[in-house]
Amino acid sequence: MKDVVYDKLKILAESAKYDVSCSSSGVARNNKSRGLGNTAGGMGICHSYTEDGRCVSLLKILLTNVCIFDCAYCINRRTNDIQRASFSVKELVELTIEFYRRNYIEGLFLSSGIIKNADYTMERMLRVVKDLRTLHRFNGYIHMKSIPGASQELVNQAGLYVDRMSVNLEIPTEKNLKLLAPEKDHTSVFQPMKYIQQGVLENIEDRKRLRSAPRFVPAGQSTQMIVGATNEKDKDILHISSLLYKRPTMRRVYYSGFIPVNHYDARLPSIKQAPLVRENRLYQADWLLRFYGFKAEEIANDAYPDLDLEVDPKLSWALRHPEFFPVDVNRADYGMILRVPGIGVKSARLIVMSRRHGKITATQLRKMGIVMKKAQYFITCNELPNYTIHEATPKLLKSILMEPKKKTFKSGQLPIIFPV
Repeated sequence: MKDVVYDKLKILAESAKYDVSCSSSGVARNNKSRGLGNTAGGMGICHSYTEDGRCVSLLKILLTNVCIFDCAYCINRRTNDIQRASFSVKELVELTIEFYRRNYIEGLFLSSGIIKNADYTMERMLRVVKDLRTLHRFNGYIHMKSIPGASQELVNQAGLYVDRMSVNLEIPTEKNLKLLAPEKDHTSVFQPMKYIQQGVLENIEDRKRLRSAPRFVPAGQSTQMIVGATNEKDKDILHISSLLYKRPTMRRVYYSGFIPVNHYDARLPSIKQAPLVRENRLYQADWLLRFYGFKAEEIANDAYPDLDLEVDPKLSWALRHPEFFPVDVNRADYGMILRVPGIGVKSARLIVMSRRHGKITATQLRKMGIVMKKAQYFITCNELPNYTIHEATPKLLKSILMEPKKKTFKSGQLPIIFPV
């Protein structure tokens, strides 16, 4: 690698690390016509995952960190005194191909600062993905950020070459976005989202008539919101997320805990580190919206505008609504079983299938992987003691479930006692 390209790589990879909406999707793109690489269906881009499920084999890079905007929360803002760099289209294409050949990566996550205007930047990014697909026949995973305010024509062209596109909402409400990024507005964000959605739906109809029609953004779209930079409540954030999930092509909403990279800006809150616990609770609540049948107003509302940071949102909801419990696992419907703390989607399905063959016992529940430490207070079956949330009040039950787990030792083994 040339020294100049290596220097650019260090700068632009560092500038891209604050965008968290880069996980791979479940799209399948097979190798064909002696092309390069493939995308494994059902597992995102390919093979390399961390213990918490994140795929780490994407080249996450900016085309440039030069930007005409001066957003208060962004490290690449126009007024920041940082090293600037830009890849040429040829340099970035060759870098992606060489990294893939050396087995460093399995795909590309491409974003960019905005230079000159949205269409100029979008056109350069389009040339990168188009050259990868057509000149080098690269079949690996490509996630490309659509530039807010880009024209429909450029979005439509890019959608034919990438697997997923995303447009970052950044700040949840228009009022606070104007406060921290006066040059931006939500209209410029929602418009490309609409173009992507329209292109996907039209492509579905085209492929019904002609199976050989090229796919358009087969993995759908995603977006990201910054949490903690402004005064939105969790109920506001979840309400916006629920509206976004009603769009047929929206796959993921990512939540990024605010990282104070511009301490000198008085518009930003003074915090020492990102609010990671709140970010985690929002992801858990997001999971409830997507897979557990919860509505946003059930998780957080005017009475409880923020998520409980001490317990997960599902347990918090259960403690606030003891009237729904205990649930009889041998009779309750699937939707109600899903709302029991300690029971996941797979376990709930297994319960419904298993009880066709006989009554379910506490022993069977444990074998199904249910977290009985939580679930035992919210369910009932023949063998479980009659000690539920009604006998142990919600306040007492919360304190019991928050107790740290004590270490136990197997019989026949003694703990090692170190001298004080």
